[in-house]
Amino acid sequence: MESSLSTKHLLGIKYITSEDIRLIFDTALQFKDVINRPIKKVPSLRDITIANLFFENSTRTKLSFELAEKRLSADVINFSAAASSVKKGETLLDTVNNILSMKVDMLVMRHPAPGAPMFLSQHIDASIVNAGDGTHEHPTQALLDAYSMAEKLGDLEGKKILIVGDIKHSRVALSNIFCLQKLGATVRVCGPPTLIPKHIKELGVEVSYNIRESLNWCDVANILRIQLERQDVKYIPSLREYAQHFGVNKKLLDSLDKEIVIMHPGPMNRGVEITSDVADSEHSIILQQVENGVAIRMAVLFLLAGNRS
Repeated sequence: MESSLSTKHLLGIKYITSEDIRLIFDTALQFKDVINRPIKKVPSLRDITIANLFFENSTRTKLSFELAEKRLSADVINFSAAASSVKKGETLLDTVNNILSMKVDMLVMRHPAPGAPMFLSQHIDASIVNAGDGTHEHPTQALLDAYSMAEKLGDLEGKKILIVGDIKHSRVALSNIFCLQKLGATVRVCGPPTLIPKHIKELGVEVSYNIRESLNWCDVANILRIQLERQDVKYIPSLREYAQHFGVNKKLLDSLDKEIVIMHPGPMNRGVEITSDVADSEHSIILQQVENGVAIRMAVLFLLAGNRS
């Protein structure tokens, strides 16, 4: 087993290997023990300074990274674009170089432009973790999703994973597809035709427009929200209609031939893509995803810091 990552950045699942993913999982397992101890900190990154650069709103991801950094004893700088010189027209590279001149070692970055972390990685020396770039990738979310599935089901080789909802606007969907395929799972997407990208079959995924049949097919259903804030035109007639045709509710789950695992990367629109009696049921591992998010992000930061030479 490799003991270090094959890269100095985490720009997307597309750019890492299945060995990298398994190493992150093994490391996360050790950190999960740490965060369940009475003293939840380790001094692993006490000489490392990490800047969180969020050019887009985020609650869960930002909190999760911040907690992971503090559990590792890193020095943390938080940067919010809303209160910055970006508003005055400063370029991304200037913003980042100003922050790096404060001797920052790693950047965790969320940006509305797909490819922004990749662009930066070609111009600066610090390690970059992509915390979501536009509708492109969200690698740590995919890692924590796959880790949570593996925790529940064991090896994901040959498992059937369904991703339901707004695939077109979801960076979570793309990262999940890459990650699950690298771990040997079969992936199917399901949603209204307007919310499924035209060429998605080229990624080797199955496409379905039938929610009941797809739920009966899968071992795990990862349910995504409708991302109204990314939709410049109307892709569905109404949220009510979406809920009727693609929403996952208890009645639908009870009608299946088997029990399946329910996941959601959050934030949830309860009553639209998922009902509360499903989200809060014993089939759901949504809260485990949140807990695993901190351990996975600790593992990623720790391993990337080890690659800084």
